[in-house]
Parts: sequence; structure tokens; C-alpha cells
Amino acid sequence: MNERLPNIDVDRLRAHHLLMHRIRALEEAALRALADKQVLGAIHPSIGQEAVAVGVIAHLTQRDLLLSTHRGHGHTLAKGASSTAMFHELLGKVGGNCGGKGGSMHIADFGVGMLGANGVVGANIVIAAGAAHAVKLKREDRIVACFFGDGATNRGPFLEGLNWAAVFKLPVLFVCEDNGYAATTKTRTMTAGPGLSERARALGVPATEVDGNDVAAVEAAAADLVRAVRAGEGPRFLHATTYRITGHTGADAATYRPRGEVEAQKANDPIARLRDLLLAAGVDQRLLDADREAAFAEMDGAYASARNAAFPPAEAAFTDVQDVGSPQAEAF
Repeated sequence: MNERLPNIDVDRLRAHHLLMHRIRALEEAALRALADKQVLGAIHPSIGQEAVAVGVIAHLTQRDLLLSTHRGHGHTLAKGASSTAMFHELLGKVGGNCGGKGGSMHIADFGVGMLGANGVVGANIVIAAGAAHAVKLKREDRIVACFFGDGATNRGPFLEGLNWAAVFKLPVLFVCEDNGYAATTKTRTMTAGPGLSERARALGVPATEVDGNDVAAVEAAAADLVRAVRAGEGPRFLHATTYRITGHTGADAATYRPRGEVEAQKANDPIARLRDLLLAAGVDQRLLDADREAAFAEMDGAYASARNAAFPPAEAAFTDVQDVGSPQAEAF
């Protein structure tokens, strides 16, 4: 097709296509690293959820702050972190974002405003509220974005974090990546009430629902919400429905899923959907293939760099540690 579709920002969507492939390639390389026993710990991939990270973070600046979950590789990369530094971190090597000490579930990069992933489900929600409160008190020109899964909405920090943000009208965007499963359990079987967005609205937080596998739709929805948050109108909630193609972790075969569910969901793959849109808009298929090849080459190189890097010296265990003295001597 030579004639482009109307109202399609091809260049912007092409950049999203590349970034989504970079996230997918990073996750697949991370799973290889786990299989190679180079990662000593869990990997929680977000394969299939790339459109949410890309569509939302497209509206964030480097000064804006980000909080993520145990499934946070895509958010970190989309915020601008180095893929090489991320792989060094995943393998616990020198040169990692956190010096090789945080690993997958606690990856952070303050240089790009990424305050950290979190291995405790829901804990990042109250941290995000605290960060947003600090931003407001200091009258800083930036906002906070917080990603969490649908399982987190059934935990106490969801109520606490959204309530605090609403009471104090804080500059925070809460993003629920609803992939349908809380670890190995279908979330809807354990969730009472009319839905996740209604919980936010009940606390006075305006909510928007979006197809989380449509990056253009996510970006459009996030644009309005981010605009409101930046204008000082208080917190907003984005409920993005998506699906993770893999199991909960790299070691999870996901046998609890109904037969045929994953294959059916692959037809809704966000990268494939964007690719089809770009092809319909007249983009040469060879350019899109080149995006994918470049992404996988980048992550292969990042993984190789990490494999060849050194582990931190033993004395590094005593750095980045706050010494407040003996609690017994100081407190009693």
C-alpha cells in the first residue's frame, strides 16, 4: 500500500514499534540468561504487555519519576535506562544500574527517574504516593507514574496509596496493567465489586479504561491523564487490559491456564497489531523487520557484555549501606 492512512503519526508509531521490540528482545534474552544459569533468581517477564509501558512513558520526561513492580524491565527500559547496564544488573555484575546488587526485581536508575522495581506486590503504590507528596511539598515541576498489576488492587497499599493521593491532590498517575492473573490465579475469581476502575472512582480518583494492547490507544488515554496530573488536578487512574504471554516467572509453565488461551491471546499481540497498522499506513515491511533485527542485536550484545563482566568485589557489600549506629545504644 502506497497511500498512508489519515491521522497516523507514522514516525512516532515507528519509534514505538522499535521500543516495543527492544523490550520484547530484552525479556527474551533475560529468559535465555535464566536458562543459562547466568541469572540466579527469578525473572518476571512482561512479554505481551509492551504497549502499556511504551504508551504511558511516551508522555514522561526524564525529570518525571517512575515506580514499577517485580515485572519492571519494560518500564525501566522505556524510561531511558541502558540495556547494557540492565543486563549487568540482572547478572549481578559490575556496571549494573545498582552495582549488581539489586537484580531483576529491584532494578532502579535514578539518573532517568526510575526509583525502582519492587518485589513486594503493591508496595510501590504507597511509595509512589510518598514520592508525589515530596514533589508537591517541594513545588517541583514533575509528576510520578506508578505501574502495578491487577493482583495489587486486592492488597492494602492500593487503598492506602490512592486514598492518600486523593486526599492531598498529589501529582501521580496510577497505571494498572491488568493481565488477568495474580501470579497463578485468575484475578476476577478473587475480586469483588464492579471492577478496578470503580474502586479508584470510589476514592475520588478519576479513572479511564483502555485496550492495553493498542499502543496508540494507550498513548492517547495517557495523554489526557498526564495533562490533568501536570495541571495540578490531582491523581488519575489508568486501567489497561492486557495479557502476559509467558508464565508468572521464567520457570512457570503456566499449566493453570485453560487449553488454547495463550494461543488465542497471541492473535492480540501488541507488537503484531502495531506492525499491521504501520503496514496499512504504507511503511515498508523491510523497515519494520530492521527494527526487530536491531532490537535483538542490541540485547544479544548487552547479554554478552554482562556475561563477560566481573562480579563486584566482596568489599562492595559494605557500600551503599546506611550506618545509624547500634539501635540498643542509640534508642535506650
